[in-house]
Amino acid sequence: MRLRILIIPDKFKGTLTARAAAEAIAGGWRQERPQDHLDLLPMSDGGDGFGEVIRALLGARRRRIRTVDAAHRPCTAAWWWEPRTRTALIESANVIGLAMLPPRQFHPFQLDTRGLGAVVHAAAQQGAARCLIGIGGTATNDGGFGLARALGWQFHDRHGRLIERWVDLWRLDFLRPPRRRRWFTRKRVATDVQNPLLGPRGASRVYGPQKGLRPQDFLLAERCLGRLARVVRQQFGHDLAREPGAGAGGGLGFGLRAFLGAELQPGFDLFARHASLQRRLRAADLIITGEGAIDRSSLMGKGVGQIAQHCRDLNLPCIGLGGRVRVGPEARRLFTQIYALTDLASLRQAQAQPAFWLAKLARQSARSVSLRPLRS
Repeated sequence: MRLRILIIPDKFKGTLTARAAAEAIAGGWRQERPQDHLDLLPMSDGGDGFGEVIRALLGARRRRIRTVDAAHRPCTAAWWWEPRTRTALIESANVIGLAMLPPRQFHPFQLDTRGLGAVVHAAAQQGAARCLIGIGGTATNDGGFGLARALGWQFHDRHGRLIERWVDLWRLDFLRPPRRRRWFTRKRVATDVQNPLLGPRGASRVYGPQKGLRPQDFLLAERCLGRLARVVRQQFGHDLAREPGAGAGGGLGFGLRAFLGAELQPGFDLFARHASLQRRLRAADLIITGEGAIDRSSLMGKGVGQIAQHCRDLNLPCIGLGGRVRVGPEARRLFTQIYALTDLASLRQAQAQPAFWLAKLARQSARSVSLRPLRS
């Protein structure tokens, strides 16, 4: 029987882009079932690879800008431009991403979001009316402080002195807005997580350790971001710290809300709308999704978990392919089958040849899917 397969993976972080993962899965599947029709739809929920995924859906063109990375080292960053709708597309991880820095060389207290300012300026100079910004995968935890300064905001202590490092925000007394406050008609931020800015589920405690924050750093980080949120609330009347997604990108979600007036939106929802996801799901007989690690966090709003839930709602079979798989009963109820690269190879082997092993895993899953009914 000829099946219609929708292949919709996220990136395999550090090894394969979403596009490369989709092509590896397709290549392996075709070896076993060449008669099937394969529809490839690389996915992103706002993190690394967001720009290329949404660019392909919008038909946007690549632009380049000289700026600095999170450690203020000179770099060239890509952004994308769609002239028909005058839409600028920005991927924060492409400018201030954790993957751009040498491992363990910089502490988050040394890093900020300043480099994004040049990209925002470039998009505005191009004449953008709409701006889409993906904020996952950053190396920063500054609450958007660096970006705000690059856009002309000034941060002062009670003596009127300028604050130039985000770790000194505990001294913040008042903000001085720039002359230009309106940059785009519509600003949408794709958040890959829904965490608030502060507290046990906030940016510093949940995602800070991935970036290098240690438990002894949490107190200062929370004190600085808490003071920033309090001054924004007192001065402008906006209580933004508790909004879902304010803690995404190390608090960049909060910063873009406070200093650019942006609207926060789950990155998966933004992707789903531009990709006409519901229509493509309904046209398929089987869905294959995957990412570097399918685990508990995959079910906390991430793309792979969202795909599995949509499939369950539509009574569609869904296969999950992960570099590593650590899931409980809930995930196994969502997926028809789950397979891990580490079932075929060691972690080192899988990381050294990810496309090879992912294709092999896809071929194995194709072999088994033909032996059981596809729909319950």
